[in-house]
Amino acid sequence: MTKSDTQKILVVDDAAINRQVLAELLKADHTVILAKNGEQALALAAQHQPDLMLLDVVMPEINGYDVLRQLKSDPRTAAIAVIFITGLDTPEDEEHGLMLGASDYITKPFNLAVVRARVRCHLQLARQRRMLETLANIDGLTEIANRRHFDDRYATEWARAVRDGHSLSVAILDIDFFKDYNDRAGHAMGDRVLQAVASVLAGGLQRSTDLVARYGGEEFVLLMPGTDAKGAVQLTNHLREAVNKLAMPHSDAADTAHVAVSIGGATLQPDSGEPAADLLKAADDHLYRAKREGRNQVVWRANSVTV
Repeated sequence: MTKSDTQKILVVDDAAINRQVLAELLKADHTVILAKNGEQALALAAQHQPDLMLLDVVMPEINGYDVLRQLKSDPRTAAIAVIFITGLDTPEDEEHGLMLGASDYITKPFNLAVVRARVRCHLQLARQRRMLETLANIDGLTEIANRRHFDDRYATEWARAVRDGHSLSVAILDIDFFKDYNDRAGHAMGDRVLQAVASVLAGGLQRSTDLVARYGGEEFVLLMPGTDAKGAVQLTNHLREAVNKLAMPHSDAADTAHVAVSIGGATLQPDSGEPAADLLKAADDHLYRAKREGRNQVVWRANSVTV
């Protein structure tokens, strides 16, 4: 197993000696990342996406319980398994940590053999869980996110945008004249087109918070949290042009020389009284407008303004 294949553990403790002891215990078999406070822990968790976090509770400014709450509220870090390693040793303390979503609770002074055994157990569970989540959330043909995964993320990002007052942008992309392509070239070639377009879309994303998914048939959907209309239009036009650059012949179809996509999108700053489905409907409406007005273009709605 190469170093890049090893599972990652984030050790968070304000005491340097505890960080050192745990790092020495685990570094031979795992990639160990160290943080000395809650702020560092949250930043490093988002950056490195560790498989497991060993987290102290009593720390200055942001305590371990609050770190766990913030981890669970962020879709990038919500799945990280957390073991509390703390001097708080009452049953009530342990119950509180577990109720917040911790995977385990170890009291100080800790036994190294026990820590090693529990880490091994939870890393195995994390590996199995991620394998199952991947299978459940990935489209088998294109190997990007499927509709189920998009729906889950969309609900999460909509709630976050409502809470934080941020913009949320969505684009729906449709391969132009795909039925004609399938009829002329066959479904095997059609599958290759879907795979190629999906690869271009996934490769064109620049932020870990953005998501591209297969929406159904020849449609794809792009979710861009915290992106305004101008940025969303720039990104989707870049993706549209990247598909054009593939220069995949459209099997002698009379309407277009090569495979292209039409894109409709919308940007809103949601509020709690607005149905989440409205943004998707606006994107879908503008997709059909893009197709009616000539295809291979982006048509966007920013609140009540069409871009």
